[in-house]
Amino acid sequence: MGLTGCVTQPIQQKSALELQAIQVKEFSTNHKVAFTSVLSVFQDLGYVVNSASLETGLITAKSPTIQEFVPFVGQRMTDEKANAFVEQIGTNRTKIRLSFVKSQQTSSGYGMRGERDTPIQDPGAYQDAFTKIQQSIFVRSNTN
Repeated sequence: MGLTGCVTQPIQQKSALELQAIQVKEFSTNHKVAFTSVLSVFQDLGYVVNSASLETGLITAKSPTIQEFVPFVGQRMTDEKANAFVEQIGTNRTKIRLSFVKSQQTSSGYGMRGERDTPIQDPGAYQDAFTKIQQSIFVRSNTN
């Protein structure tokens, strides 16, 4: 007699080079326009900005937390973290690197706690954000 059940297949982790290919994009604009465009897009996507430094080019943000009760598990809280690094690479060239991470915490009535952060590796999520950033850069560059 054999045992069968549902087994979640582990997510195939991308190499650093593969991740960089989907997380990095260059734009023809200056550092300030790129930075404010990323900041604006994060807010448009529903993230709450935790920190932003034009000087360093770093932006950290978090989505609202979704809390739910899961039978036999307890409470589960899920949110998404977004980080951006905006870097001037030429006179009018800027490189932006984004990273999105799904964060999940669980807690039971017995004091058990668990936490898991999973990097989002779906190229579509990054492409969508970069498309919105490109649109924001276009608007900012053509309205000043």
